[in-house]
Amino acid sequence: MCGRFNITDMPGLQGLLDHLGIDLQLPEPRYNVAPTENILLLREGRGDPARWWLVPSWAREVSTRYSMFNARAESLEKSPAFRGPFRRQRGVVPMSSFIEWRQEGRGKQPWVITNEEQILAVAALWDVWEGGDVPLLSCTLVTTEAAPEFRPWHNRMPVMLTREECLRWLDNRQAIDPGDLMLAPVLKESLMLYPVDRSVGNTSHRDPDLFRPLSEPTVISAER
Repeated sequence: MCGRFNITDMPGLQGLLDHLGIDLQLPEPRYNVAPTENILLLREGRGDPARWWLVPSWAREVSTRYSMFNARAESLEKSPAFRGPFRRQRGVVPMSSFIEWRQEGRGKQPWVITNEEQILAVAALWDVWEGGDVPLLSCTLVTTEAAPEFRPWHNRMPVMLTREECLRWLDNRQAIDPGDLMLAPVLKESLMLYPVDRSVGNTSHRDPDLFRPLSEPTVISAER
């Protein structure tokens, strides 16, 4: 996790942008967004399109040889690719929901995960590669171990930031400790999860109707 997500122009997205002081036109709704595609990256008071698969500034070429679309929170200070961005190039990727698969019967069932506002702010890191004709802005999503409530679906989850955590994460003038609680495997708010059509496993399937719930949502609540 995280390998696919959706982003729509739900009211929650505008609220997030307002809270972060970012003025931009809301993106067109997109479904089944996959790694290597351009996504919306919020950083330094602005929003930019960025390739979802980090290309370190020191890389010799743009490659998918190594899985760089996710960055494990436990290794942010250890990885040569993530260490520098973690210190000074942090961003946020907004999404209305993300998709996770779990084994059910003889196959894997896709589940959509969202919250009441249908807007999730996921911690990200970014870098700029200048080895081509034009600079390439790319990013990776930060993941952590799954909170206990989320483990029935997957053993990892994206680092979902609260509004106030977003402000701290985006302030690249201030260092963040790798042990900061914002990166901990804790559920910070209730999530809604529901199964959707299995054909979403194919990234070419982007019809919004495929993401309609097949049953009533399951709600998992944060422990208080």
